[in-house]
Amino acid sequence: MPRSRATSDPAIQAVSRDLPAPLPLRRMIGPGVVAVGIGMAAGEIILWPYLTAIGGLGLLWLAFCTLAVQFVINMEIERYTLATGQTVVAGFSRWWKGWGILICLAGAFQYVWPGWATSGSTVFTYLVGWGDPVWITVVSLVAVGVLLTLSKVVYTTVERVETLKVALTLFFLAVVVVFVISLSTWGDAATATVTEFGQIPAGITFTLILSAIGAAGAGGVHNLVLSNWIRDKRYGMGAHVPRLVSPITGREEAAGTDRYLLGTDEANLGRWRVWWKRANAEHLVTFVAVCFVTISIMSLLAYETLFGRDDLKNDASFLRIEADILSDQVGAWLKLLFLAVAAVSLWAAAMGLLDIIGRVASDFLRRNYLMDSTRWTEPRIYLTVVWAEIVLGSIILLAGFTQPLGLLIVSTCAASVVTLLYSILLVRLNVRDLPAAVRVRGWRLGGMLVAIGFYGFFAVAMVVTQLQRL
Repeated sequence: MPRSRATSDPAIQAVSRDLPAPLPLRRMIGPGVVAVGIGMAAGEIILWPYLTAIGGLGLLWLAFCTLAVQFVINMEIERYTLATGQTVVAGFSRWWKGWGILICLAGAFQYVWPGWATSGSTVFTYLVGWGDPVWITVVSLVAVGVLLTLSKVVYTTVERVETLKVALTLFFLAVVVVFVISLSTWGDAATATVTEFGQIPAGITFTLILSAIGAAGAGGVHNLVLSNWIRDKRYGMGAHVPRLVSPITGREEAAGTDRYLLGTDEANLGRWRVWWKRANAEHLVTFVAVCFVTISIMSLLAYETLFGRDDLKNDASFLRIEADILSDQVGAWLKLLFLAVAAVSLWAAAMGLLDIIGRVASDFLRRNYLMDSTRWTEPRIYLTVVWAEIVLGSIILLAGFTQPLGLLIVSTCAASVVTLLYSILLVRLNVRDLPAAVRVRGWRLGGMLVAIGFYGFFAVAMVVTQLQRL
């Protein structure tokens, strides 16, 4: 039975329960795949290849540094939920509800710009040779909304879609390595990563850089939803918390206490060490390694086919040029494969991003303002937010904001600024609000301070650069 456990701070009182037995590693695989599946789109397919096409391979070092920093941040997000069953946004909101409001608003702003879906539709028109990207995007957003609405367990649907996307993308990357990328390009990449470390190629603005680091792997509110995904995957204390299901096709589970603290006896701490080790392994292999491979190979592909050309525009049309070059060099089949994988990847990302803001907003609103409501359950709030984002995104497109790269830059710059904010909050959360035995400390704490400095530097540099232009 749960047992009440008082703490010195009444604001962080929680129910104490034993930590469940750790799942086998194979059954823990999923949240990292979802994270990489959603993240493996704007950055890997558009922004990093575009930067490579115009500036060469001299920024690969920054992509690798960003992934290392994100690994540290993401595991601190998972640490809190593993130990409490509560999302980090709910944890921030216990101190001040304004943090949750700010993050929800930032997430809405970050993802209301339908850059991923528009990019997917634009690539689709390159593939089939006809169509209006605006109306294709509106239809695709509605289709995604219907799929999420009819999902019995929303996480399961999202995981399956993103897993399929990752598998297709890795297949394409293997084909590219065999048929396109030359040994000299691999050598240029290794040389540039070492000799140009810390340097910014000419012509690359800090706005583009901030956008790129916001799109390398995950970024912004995207990272925070790892809390929700590992909870629905039944990680740690998340096993005690009801999962998000559809109010139409699934049975709505009553929400109970959503914050627990694990006991600090040796049995619980022993289980904790296993959970923590396996969670780190899952994320390192499924998220960091896959992002590393994808950014590297897609950037090498752009360098091989596009670097040095003077006909590249500041939009997604470089993908059509790249596809035509692949057709000329290898065959029409590779052009079709490239464009098909890119379109599917970007649409799958759009689905995941709608899921993200729906989860963050529904979790926050339910636990802070609607806990006693029988009408506004978490699944119903979730679907309301998802459809509101679909309607707003469609209005933005129909109003004339249709440039995919511009939409992506707005979204990903916002992601980097949001990441800076919650990295600071995470340090406080995992130092103050967890039992001493499982708090962040040592090199992990140092890594979080590095992350704050990393995102802070580029955010300040972007602001200063923009002010100088006034």
